[in-house]
Amino acid sequence: MSNRTRAIILAAGVGSRLRPYTDAVPKPLVEVNGTPMLHNALHQLSELGICEATIVVGYRKKVIEQSCGPRFEEVEIKYIHNPIFDRTGSAYSLWLARNTMLAGDTVFLEGDVFFEREVLERTLRTVSATKKNVTAVAVFTEAMSGSAVELAADHSVSKFVMNQTPAQAQARSLFKTINLTHFSAAALHKQLVPALHRAVESEHRTAYVEQILAPLVENSELQLSAADCSDTRWFEIDSEVDLRLAEEIFRLPAALALPGASSAKLAAGARR
Repeated sequence: MSNRTRAIILAAGVGSRLRPYTDAVPKPLVEVNGTPMLHNALHQLSELGICEATIVVGYRKKVIEQSCGPRFEEVEIKYIHNPIFDRTGSAYSLWLARNTMLAGDTVFLEGDVFFEREVLERTLRTVSATKKNVTAVAVFTEAMSGSAVELAADHSVSKFVMNQTPAQAQARSLFKTINLTHFSAAALHKQLVPALHRAVESEHRTAYVEQILAPLVENSELQLSAADCSDTRWFEIDSEVDLRLAEEIFRLPAALALPGASSAKLAAGARR
Protein backbone atom coordinates (compact mmCIF):
# COMPACT_ATOMS: atom_id res chain seq x y z
CA MET A 1 0.00 0.00 0.00
CA SER A 2 1.25 3.44 -0.92
CA ASN A 3 1.83 5.94 1.89
CA ARG A 4 -0.36 8.33 -0.10
CA THR A 5 -3.31 5.99 -0.40
CA ARG A 6 -6.57 7.93 -0.39
CA ALA A 7 -10.14 6.86 0.28
CA ILE A 8 -13.41 7.42 -1.53
CA ILE A 9 -16.65 6.91 0.37
CA LEU A 10 -19.96 6.87 -1.46
CA ALA A 11 -22.65 8.54 0.66
CA ALA A 12 -25.08 10.09 -1.82
CA GLY A 13 -28.09 7.77 -1.80
CA VAL A 14 -31.53 8.34 -0.30
CA GLY A 15 -31.70 5.09 1.66
CA SER A 16 -35.46 4.74 1.20
CA ARG A 17 -35.51 1.18 2.57
CA LEU A 18 -34.26 2.52 5.90
CA ARG A 19 -37.10 4.96 6.45
CA PRO A 20 -38.10 6.45 8.85
CA TYR A 21 -34.45 6.56 10.02
CA THR A 22 -33.41 8.32 6.80
CA ASP A 23 -36.18 10.92 6.83
CA ALA A 24 -33.97 13.27 8.86
CA VAL A 25 -30.45 12.00 8.16
CA PRO A 26 -28.78 10.31 5.18
CA LYS A 27 -28.24 6.56 5.47
CA PRO A 28 -24.47 6.76 6.22
CA LEU A 29 -25.27 8.72 9.39
CA VAL A 30 -27.74 6.16 10.74
CA GLU A 31 -26.26 4.92 14.01
CA VAL A 32 -25.25 1.41 14.98
CA ASN A 33 -25.26 1.26 18.77
CA GLY A 34 -24.72 5.01 18.93
CA THR A 35 -22.06 5.35 16.21
CA PRO A 36 -22.94 6.66 12.72
CA MET A 37 -21.80 4.32 9.95
CA LEU A 38 -19.81 7.07 8.26
CA HIS A 39 -18.04 8.06 11.47
CA ASN A 40 -17.03 4.44 11.99
CA ALA A 41 -15.56 4.23 8.47
CA LEU A 42 -13.58 7.45 8.92
CA HIS A 43 -12.32 6.28 12.32
CA GLN A 44 -11.05 3.01 10.83
CA LEU A 45 -9.33 4.89 8.00
CA SER A 46 -7.68 7.22 10.49
CA GLU A 47 -6.52 4.33 12.67
CA LEU A 48 -4.77 2.75 9.69
CA GLY A 49 -3.03 5.91 8.51
CA ILE A 50 -5.20 6.89 5.54
CA CYS A 51 -5.35 10.63 5.95
CA GLU A 52 -7.26 11.83 2.88
CA ALA A 53 -10.85 10.97 2.00
CA THR A 54 -13.29 12.12 -0.65
CA ILE A 55 -16.93 11.68 0.30
CA VAL A 56 -19.50 11.77 -2.49
CA VAL A 57 -22.68 13.30 -1.06
CA GLY A 58 -26.17 13.91 -2.40
CA TYR A 59 -29.23 13.40 -0.23
CA ARG A 60 -29.09 15.80 2.74
CA LYS A 61 -25.49 16.57 1.90
CA LYS A 62 -25.20 19.45 4.36
CA VAL A 63 -26.03 17.12 7.25
CA ILE A 64 -23.04 14.95 6.33
CA GLU A 65 -20.77 17.95 5.83
CA GLN A 66 -21.73 19.36 9.21
CA SER A 67 -21.42 16.00 10.94
CA CYS A 68 -17.96 15.11 9.60
CA GLY A 69 -16.52 18.54 8.88
CA PRO A 70 -13.35 19.23 6.88
CA ARG A 71 -11.41 16.86 9.13
CA PHE A 72 -12.41 13.78 11.11
CA GLU A 73 -9.70 12.62 13.52
CA GLU A 74 -6.62 12.39 11.26
CA VAL A 75 -8.54 12.30 7.97
CA GLU A 76 -8.74 15.41 5.79
CA ILE A 77 -12.06 15.38 3.95
CA LYS A 78 -13.10 16.71 0.56
CA TYR A 79 -16.75 16.61 -0.51
CA ILE A 80 -18.10 16.08 -4.01
CA HIS A 81 -21.79 16.66 -4.67
CA ASN A 82 -23.83 14.36 -6.89
CA PRO A 83 -26.68 16.69 -7.95
CA ILE A 84 -28.67 13.83 -9.54
CA PHE A 85 -28.21 11.33 -6.71
CA ASP A 86 -31.86 10.27 -6.93
CA ARG A 87 -31.51 9.24 -10.59
CA THR A 88 -28.06 7.64 -10.66
CA GLY A 89 -26.31 4.58 -9.29
CA SER A 90 -23.12 4.12 -7.31
CA ALA A 91 -20.98 3.96 -10.46
CA TYR A 92 -21.94 7.52 -11.39
CA SER A 93 -21.07 8.76 -7.90
CA LEU A 94 -17.71 7.03 -8.12
CA TRP A 95 -17.07 8.59 -11.54
CA LEU A 96 -17.61 12.03 -10.00
CA ALA A 97 -14.61 11.28 -7.75
CA ARG A 98 -12.37 10.35 -10.68
CA ASN A 99 -9.79 13.05 -9.91
CA THR A 100 -9.14 11.40 -6.56
CA MET A 101 -8.72 8.03 -8.26
CA LEU A 102 -6.38 9.43 -10.86
CA ALA A 103 -4.16 10.85 -8.10
CA GLY A 104 -3.00 7.42 -6.89
CA ASP A 105 -3.84 4.26 -4.96
CA THR A 106 -7.37 4.43 -3.57
CA VAL A 107 -9.50 2.56 -1.06
CA PHE A 108 -13.14 2.53 -2.14
CA LEU A 109 -15.92 2.11 0.43
CA GLU A 110 -19.70 2.20 0.37
CA GLY A 111 -21.07 4.40 3.13
CA ASP A 112 -23.66 1.88 4.35
CA VAL A 113 -21.24 -0.79 5.64
CA PHE A 114 -20.42 -0.94 9.34
CA PHE A 115 -17.17 -2.80 9.92
CA GLU A 116 -14.47 -3.41 12.47
CA ARG A 117 -10.86 -2.40 11.92
CA GLU A 118 -9.74 -5.92 10.96
CA VAL A 119 -11.79 -5.83 7.75
CA LEU A 120 -9.93 -2.82 6.40
CA GLU A 121 -6.62 -3.87 7.91
CA ARG A 122 -6.77 -7.34 6.36
CA THR A 123 -7.70 -5.94 2.97
CA LEU A 124 -4.74 -3.55 3.01
CA ARG A 125 -2.45 -6.24 4.39
CA THR A 126 -3.29 -8.46 1.42
CA VAL A 127 -2.05 -5.81 -1.02
CA SER A 128 1.37 -6.77 -2.40
CA ALA A 129 3.53 -6.53 -5.50
CA THR A 130 1.50 -9.36 -7.07
CA LYS A 131 -1.88 -8.48 -5.56
CA LYS A 132 -2.34 -4.78 -6.14
CA ASN A 133 -6.14 -4.74 -6.30
CA VAL A 134 -7.87 -6.40 -3.36
CA THR A 135 -11.52 -6.58 -2.36
CA ALA A 136 -12.96 -7.71 0.97
CA VAL A 137 -15.34 -10.68 0.81
CA ALA A 138 -17.03 -13.07 3.24
CA VAL A 139 -18.86 -16.38 3.14
CA PHE A 140 -22.47 -15.82 2.06
CA THR A 141 -24.83 -16.51 4.97
CA GLU A 142 -28.61 -16.69 5.47
CA ALA A 143 -28.66 -13.08 6.64
CA MET A 144 -27.21 -11.70 3.40
CA SER A 145 -28.42 -10.84 -0.10
CA GLY A 146 -27.18 -8.91 -3.10
CA SER A 147 -23.94 -8.95 -5.08
CA ALA A 148 -21.49 -11.82 -4.79
CA VAL A 149 -18.28 -13.07 -6.35
CA GLU A 150 -16.95 -16.38 -7.55
CA LEU A 151 -13.36 -17.09 -6.52
CA ALA A 152 -10.73 -18.99 -8.50
CA ALA A 153 -8.31 -21.48 -6.94
CA ASP A 154 -5.76 -18.72 -6.32
CA HIS A 155 -8.39 -16.69 -4.41
CA SER A 156 -8.76 -14.14 -7.16
CA VAL A 157 -12.18 -12.93 -8.25
CA SER A 158 -13.25 -14.70 -11.43
CA LYS A 159 -16.82 -13.46 -11.70
CA PHE A 160 -19.34 -11.03 -10.22
CA VAL A 161 -22.88 -12.33 -9.75
CA MET A 162 -25.63 -9.82 -8.99
CA ASN A 163 -28.82 -10.02 -6.94
CA GLN A 164 -28.16 -13.26 -5.10
CA THR A 165 -30.37 -14.85 -2.49
CA PRO A 166 -28.68 -16.93 0.24
CA ALA A 167 -29.84 -20.18 -1.39
CA GLN A 168 -28.52 -19.18 -4.81
CA ALA A 169 -25.17 -17.99 -3.49
CA GLN A 170 -24.60 -20.95 -1.19
CA ALA A 171 -25.42 -23.43 -3.95
CA ARG A 172 -22.56 -21.96 -5.98
CA SER A 173 -20.19 -21.37 -3.02
CA LEU A 174 -20.15 -17.65 -3.75
CA PHE A 175 -18.73 -14.99 -1.45
CA LYS A 176 -20.53 -11.80 -0.46
CA THR A 177 -18.94 -8.52 -1.50
CA ILE A 178 -18.30 -6.19 1.44
CA ASN A 179 -17.94 -3.13 -0.82
CA LEU A 180 -14.49 -2.28 0.45
CA THR A 181 -11.74 -2.46 -2.17
CA HIS A 182 -8.17 -1.26 -2.67
CA PHE A 183 -7.30 -0.25 -6.23
CA SER A 184 -3.81 0.50 -7.51
CA ALA A 185 -3.09 3.72 -9.35
CA ALA A 186 -2.40 1.77 -12.55
CA ALA A 187 -5.71 -0.11 -12.45
CA LEU A 188 -7.63 3.07 -11.77
CA HIS A 189 -5.96 4.97 -14.59
CA LYS A 190 -6.03 2.19 -17.20
CA GLN A 191 -9.18 0.22 -16.40
CA LEU A 192 -11.66 1.54 -13.86
CA VAL A 193 -11.85 5.27 -14.62
CA PRO A 194 -12.12 4.68 -18.42
CA ALA A 195 -14.84 2.05 -17.81
CA LEU A 196 -16.78 4.47 -15.60
CA HIS A 197 -16.40 7.17 -18.24
CA ARG A 198 -17.75 4.85 -20.95
CA ALA A 199 -20.77 4.03 -18.82
CA VAL A 200 -21.53 7.70 -18.19
CA GLU A 201 -21.03 8.65 -21.84
CA SER A 202 -23.42 5.88 -22.92
CA GLU A 203 -26.07 7.19 -20.50
CA HIS A 204 -25.77 4.04 -18.35
CA ARG A 205 -25.97 6.17 -15.23
CA THR A 206 -27.95 3.86 -12.97
CA ALA A 207 -25.27 1.15 -12.87
CA TYR A 208 -23.75 -0.14 -9.67
CA VAL A 209 -19.98 -0.22 -9.27
CA GLU A 210 -20.10 -4.04 -9.37
CA GLN A 211 -21.68 -3.89 -12.83
CA ILE A 212 -18.70 -1.87 -14.05
CA LEU A 213 -16.17 -4.20 -12.44
CA ALA A 214 -17.82 -7.40 -13.70
CA PRO A 215 -16.75 -7.24 -17.38
CA LEU A 216 -13.29 -5.96 -16.47
CA VAL A 217 -12.73 -9.03 -14.30
CA GLU A 218 -14.33 -11.54 -16.66
CA ASN A 219 -12.34 -10.23 -19.64
CA SER A 220 -9.12 -10.42 -17.57
CA GLU A 221 -8.56 -6.69 -17.93
CA LEU A 222 -8.55 -6.22 -14.15
CA GLN A 223 -6.83 -8.63 -11.76
CA LEU A 224 -8.77 -8.50 -8.49
CA SER A 225 -7.74 -10.55 -5.47
CA ALA A 226 -9.96 -11.36 -2.48
CA ALA A 227 -9.31 -10.84 1.21
CA ASP A 228 -11.46 -13.37 3.06
CA CYS A 229 -13.04 -11.54 6.02
CA SER A 230 -15.55 -14.23 6.97
CA ASP A 231 -14.28 -14.32 10.54
CA THR A 232 -14.58 -10.56 11.07
CA ARG A 233 -17.46 -8.33 12.15
CA TRP A 234 -19.19 -6.25 9.47
CA PHE A 235 -22.63 -5.75 7.97
CA GLU A 236 -24.14 -3.92 4.98
CA ILE A 237 -27.19 -2.00 6.17
CA ASP A 238 -30.07 -1.42 3.74
CA SER A 239 -33.14 -2.00 5.93
CA GLU A 240 -34.31 -1.93 9.53
CA VAL A 241 -33.76 -5.70 9.76
CA ASP A 242 -30.17 -5.15 8.64
CA LEU A 243 -29.75 -2.42 11.24
CA ARG A 244 -30.91 -4.72 14.02
CA LEU A 245 -28.56 -7.45 12.80
CA ALA A 246 -25.64 -5.04 12.81
CA GLU A 247 -26.48 -3.84 16.30
CA GLU A 248 -26.57 -7.44 17.52
CA ILE A 249 -23.26 -8.29 15.85
CA PHE A 250 -21.46 -5.32 17.37
CA ARG A 251 -23.12 -5.60 20.76
CA LEU A 252 -21.68 -9.04 21.44
CA PRO A 253 -18.00 -9.85 22.09
CA ALA A 254 -16.13 -10.29 18.80
CA ALA A 255 -15.64 -14.05 19.23
CA LEU A 256 -19.41 -14.60 19.53
CA ALA A 257 -20.63 -12.16 16.92
CA LEU A 258 -19.66 -13.41 13.47
CA PRO A 259 -22.18 -12.45 10.75
CA GLY A 260 -22.91 -16.09 9.98
CA ALA A 261 -23.82 -16.99 13.55
CA SER A 262 -25.78 -14.52 15.65
CA SER A 263 -27.16 -12.58 12.67
CA ALA A 264 -28.65 -15.61 10.96
CA LYS A 265 -30.67 -16.46 14.06
CA LEU A 266 -31.87 -12.88 14.44
CA ALA A 267 -32.82 -12.69 10.77
CA ALA A 268 -34.91 -15.83 11.08
CA GLY A 269 -36.73 -14.28 14.02
CA ALA A 270 -37.38 -11.08 12.10
CA ARG A 271 -39.00 -13.02 9.25
CA ARG A 272 -41.52 -14.80 11.52
